[in-house]
Amino acid sequence: MKELYQSIQELLFDLFQKEVKVMEEKRIMGGAINDAFLLRLDNGKEVFLKTNAKDMFDMFIKERTGIQAIYDTHTIQTPEIYGIGVDDERNCSFIMMEYLCASRNQDYYRVFGQELAKMHLADTKAYTGLKTYGFVEDNYIGSTPQRNECYDSWIDFYRECRMRPQFEMAKGYFQEEDLEACEGLLKNLDKYLIEPKYPSLLHGDLWEGNSTVGRDGKAWLIDPACYVGHYETDLAMMELYGGFSPELFKAYYEIIPQETGYEVRRDIYQLYHVINHLNLFGDRYLAQTRHLIYKYAK
Repeated sequence: MKELYQSIQELLFDLFQKEVKVMEEKRIMGGAINDAFLLRLDNGKEVFLKTNAKDMFDMFIKERTGIQAIYDTHTIQTPEIYGIGVDDERNCSFIMMEYLCASRNQDYYRVFGQELAKMHLADTKAYTGLKTYGFVEDNYIGSTPQRNECYDSWIDFYRECRMRPQFEMAKGYFQEEDLEACEGLLKNLDKYLIEPKYPSLLHGDLWEGNSTVGRDGKAWLIDPACYVGHYETDLAMMELYGGFSPELFKAYYEIIPQETGYEVRRDIYQLYHVINHLNLFGDRYLAQTRHLIYKYAK
């Protein structure tokens, strides 16, 4: 991004109501899907910018929707979105938002757990119409399209909008017996999953890198893949790759007590993310995927 895109310059002008120049552009390491930059401006401000190909613009539209949904719960903070757009000349799409860089409060994880639980208890009617689970629109998990058709049954939603599409995308990695095991797991979901006591707005992709420290020293959520479902799915993803303090989970469970059988459901909820990594990044995730499928295929 040697020379700032015209569309981004126009967004900065609209944001500050005057022409500003980028004094420093710093690439930021993060996820594997987008290019990310810190822009330091000549007015002393800093903004965060993510870019991708023009045909990935819809991904940024859905990210903005998810961040707004979390913000609207008034439970846990999200960064302010300054704008999204495309640059035809550079074949680029982008999202610009508030840049966050602060130190954690002493009670960072305890408050994180409390606020996440409160988000999971927030009203969800605005996101699913007359149904209970799903979301107002389809979105993405990483760069993978994520179906959010609304259902009254959580188990049906999880089968048809989460597991089945991922199995379909992964067919090229599977042998015939693997495909049979996939069908067995889909048929057996009623044995292992439960209908939640209430629906919860989910972040949807809550690994450590999708939380950051806000200017108040507390955890703020970024890069959501929001939908309404069982709160345990967020917790399962948080445990999949680690990085969160036990203090967080302790504070969370003081508000929403852990339910019997969570360890089994956690495996199945983690499978969604493991197989998505298989579909995104290749067969280094195949052994882990097959292990979880066969564990619950019967």
